[in-house]
Amino acid sequence: MHDRLDLTLRLVRGSGRLTLADLAGRLGVSEMTVRRDLDQLQEQGLVRRVRGGAVALDVPSDEAGFAVREQWQAATKARLARAAAELITPGGTVLLDAGTTTAAVAAALAARFGAGAGGAGPLTVAVLSLQAAVRLADQPGIRLLILGGESRAGERSLVGPLTLSALDQLRFDTFVMSIGAVHHELGWSEFDLDDAAVKRAALRRAGRTVVVADATKLGVQAFARVGPLDAADTFVTSGAPSGAAATETLAALRAAGVDVITTETPEELPS
Repeated sequence: MHDRLDLTLRLVRGSGRLTLADLAGRLGVSEMTVRRDLDQLQEQGLVRRVRGGAVALDVPSDEAGFAVREQWQAATKARLARAAAELITPGGTVLLDAGTTTAAVAAALAARFGAGAGGAGPLTVAVLSLQAAVRLADQPGIRLLILGGESRAGERSLVGPLTLSALDQLRFDTFVMSIGAVHHELGWSEFDLDDAAVKRAALRRAGRTVVVADATKLGVQAFARVGPLDAADTFVTSGAPSGAAATETLAALRAAGVDVITTETPEELPS
């Protein structure tokens, strides 16, 4: 639920104004569901309802960005993060993307590798986010690299020419990528042009790519294309897809050769 609110908020803020029909089509849900979500976002002062849709409000970036979204579905993000961290081997080099889910991955890597890796050598982690850097700083067993660039307001993701130049000089065993949307026709896509450009560059510099995102991202189309479905090797997600577009996208990912790992849903966890 809160992850869909996240998507709805980012779509409206990215476009400035969207109709109910546009949002329903992009999210793969009914217009009634969109109305309820917009009502909640309006109550939080993040959008304004207008006839037939919603418009973005000019609110401080820290009230509509990372700090707000980090609290939504925190338990789901923690499960995804632990599953992604299990795919990382000691002694390797990892590039960690920006976003609330990959910040959780940073915390999971700190928990797994922070005390050392049994003599196998430190884990080298380069980050594209100041939020991830905070979670990995001063961790024994982890060599932290903070790539240069401009910190995007509200998100604190690192973007721009300096970031792209730094990526061009490096090579990573694994790129852990967050994503705003994935669709069977469009592929992987993002809401911000600068973030999408950094992700495209990072894909070219990694031996493998692990995408981490909850199931609400399935069947959604965002503004800026990042790459085709087969640009990723593994997709770590949660829960079952909801709606025809989401189901078709999950099937298309598997057909493209992407290894799909689904974490436990809350209903499946022991009480």
